[in-house]
Amino acid sequence: QEEKVQIAKKHLWPKQLREHGLGEMEVKISDSALHRVADDYTRESGVRSLERQLAALTRNLARRKASKEALPVQIEPSEVQKILGAPRFERDKDQDHDTAGVVTGLAWTSVGGDILFVESLLSRGRGKLTLSGQLGDVMKESAITALSYLRSRADELGIDYRLFEQYDLHIHFPEGGIPKDGPSAGIAIFTSIASAYTQRQVRPRMAMTGEITLRGRVLPVGGIKEKLLAARRAGIDLIILSPKNRKDVEEIPAEYLKGVQIKYAERVDDVLAVALLPELVARPQKLPVRDEAPAPTGPSVEVQ
Repeated sequence: QEEKVQIAKKHLWPKQLREHGLGEMEVKISDSALHRVADDYTRESGVRSLERQLAALTRNLARRKASKEALPVQIEPSEVQKILGAPRFERDKDQDHDTAGVVTGLAWTSVGGDILFVESLLSRGRGKLTLSGQLGDVMKESAITALSYLRSRADELGIDYRLFEQYDLHIHFPEGGIPKDGPSAGIAIFTSIASAYTQRQVRPRMAMTGEITLRGRVLPVGGIKEKLLAARRAGIDLIILSPKNRKDVEEIPAEYLKGVQIKYAERVDDVLAVALLPELVARPQKLPVRDEAPAPTGPSVEVQ
């Protein structure tokens, strides 16, 4: 988005002013207004849609000039919405973390970086795992891997093992109309289910991306620049990555990551040390267990 804004400022806005009979210095546009156009009215990786929105702005200015109306000296975000109408895309926001099992991940899509929420919920059952949110095979495998590793670490995390046999786990990725795949949500899934089983708070304004292995290692993933810029747009101030992604972070201009802290985690234990707070959520889910667990039926996975 930063690159798109700079292209718009230096090239697209002056071009549209000229094409609509306005002087290049007649009406300026603030950086915040350009960000508003890019964030709320476009979702592509290129700039064609951005240029179309800027053309709509300048057409409005040209009509006002022809009607002898006074033009603003500079276009600000409030003027953008007056002209372009309600935002076409909801601005990314960090999710409320007062509920256990809710974690913010980072995704790399065809239109750039985006944030990705992971929600986990336990309900009375027989240990079934349900996955929903239009997931691809790789993401399903990440969820199964994360749950298997969590089960192996139950004692260290203070999780009563009977929970795995007496409760079903549902992992959901909102925005079910959008296909999702890839291994990069691994540590976000692990953190989400760890929070659900322990009812511990997830650190707010935090996001993460990284693949998880069955031995609990955190592996690097791609699209780091796009993901980090999406996190900054969403108000995230702490991001967890694999140390092997450090070189990708170092290639991003420092001003693009102002106010964002990066934590590197070799293992998922390191992730939880940062991501999970010792306190329980304000309204923890009651998870009573029976003294005798029902006979295990074996692992069961359901995909919706």
